[in-house]
Amino acid sequence: MKASRFLTLILAFSGMSLFAGNEDRAGSAGSTDLLINPWARSSGWANSNTAIGRGLESEFLNVAGLAFTDRTELLFTHTRWLAGSDIGINAFGLAQNLGKNRGVLGISVTSLGSGNIQETTTEQPEGTGSVYSVNNLNLGLSYAKSFSKSIHGGVTVRLINQAIANVSAAGFAIDAGIIYKTSIGQKKKTAPGYGEDNLHFGITLKNIGPRMIATGDGLTVKNESPIFGAPVSQQQRSAEYEMPALMNIGLAYVQYLAKKHKITTAFNFTTNSFTKDQFLLGLEYDLNSMLQIRGGYAFESGIFGEREGVEAELLNAFTGPSAGFSFESPLKKEGRTKIGVDYSFRATYNFSGVHTFGVHLLL
Repeated sequence: MKASRFLTLILAFSGMSLFAGNEDRAGSAGSTDLLINPWARSSGWANSNTAIGRGLESEFLNVAGLAFTDRTELLFTHTRWLAGSDIGINAFGLAQNLGKNRGVLGISVTSLGSGNIQETTTEQPEGTGSVYSVNNLNLGLSYAKSFSKSIHGGVTVRLINQAIANVSAAGFAIDAGIIYKTSIGQKKKTAPGYGEDNLHFGITLKNIGPRMIATGDGLTVKNESPIFGAPVSQQQRSAEYEMPALMNIGLAYVQYLAKKHKITTAFNFTTNSFTKDQFLLGLEYDLNSMLQIRGGYAFESGIFGEREGVEAELLNAFTGPSAGFSFESPLKKEGRTKIGVDYSFRATYNFSGVHTFGVHLLL
C-alpha cells in the first residue's frame, strides 16, 4: 500500500512538470557532467531504457532498476568523449544484494578528465607555456528495494567535486526513481514468455540538490591600488549555480519471439530544467540473454535544423542516433559467474562521436 501511494505521488508530480523544459536557460546550470551517461549498455539505446534498465547501470537513468541485482555485480567503463578532444571518462561501480527483502546497495565512481589544456591570458593570448586540466569527480551511493513483485524503487545520493587549476566546487545531488511492471496479452500458457512481465513503466527525478559555488585562489586577481599605486590582491566572488535537474518518464514493452529470442521497445520523455525536452526511442534484440544488439534515437526540437547561422537551434553536439552491443558468457559451464563486454557509439556533429567500452562481472 505504501509503495502504491509513492507511485501515485510521483505520477502527480510528473503531471505538473510534464513540459518544464526551458531552452532559454541553457548554459546557466552547473555540474552538467551529471548529464553524461558513462555506461555502455544504456547509452547504446539513447538513454531510452528508464523503465527497463536493470542492474548497476540503472543507477544513472533510474536507480530503481538496481533492485533487480540478485547477487554481486562489478562494472567498469571508459568513454572517449567527443573523440579527438582528449576528454576521457572512467566509471566504476559495485552492487551487492543484501539478502532476501533487504534490498541492494550500490556504489559508483565517475571521473572526467580533460587532458592538458594550454594556459592563455589577456597579456599572453598565444599561451604562457603552462598547462592545466579540468577534473570532475562524482561518487554515487545507491539503495534500491522491491516493494512487491510489480513495484520497485530506489534512491541515489551523489557527492560532487569539480576542479580546474586552483578553483574547485563541491556539492551533492539526489536521484530517486520507481519502476512498475506488469503483464498484458499473455493468456496462453504455450506462448513465448508466458508468466514474464512484458510491460514496464518508470519515472525518475535526477540531480535534485542545493546550489554550488566555486572557491579557491584562482579567483584572486591583482590590481593596482588607486590610493597607493601599489599592487594589491583582491578575492573575487563566484556566482552560485544550480544543478541540471530533470525528470525521465519511460515506457517499455518486451516481445517474446521464441524461447531464446526477444525484442524490447523502449520510449522515454525527458523534461529538462535548463534546456530542451527530449523524446528518446530505443530498440534491443536479445539472444538467450547472451548477446544484445541495440540502437536508439534522441529527438529534440530543432535537431534537423541548420547548424550554420547566428540563430542555430540545436543546443547540443549530438545528431540523435546511437547504437551498441553486449556479449555475456559464464566463466565455467553451468557456472553462475559471468563476464561480459559492452560497447556503444553516439553520433555527433563534430569530432568523431562518443565511444564507450565496458566490462561487467556477475558473481
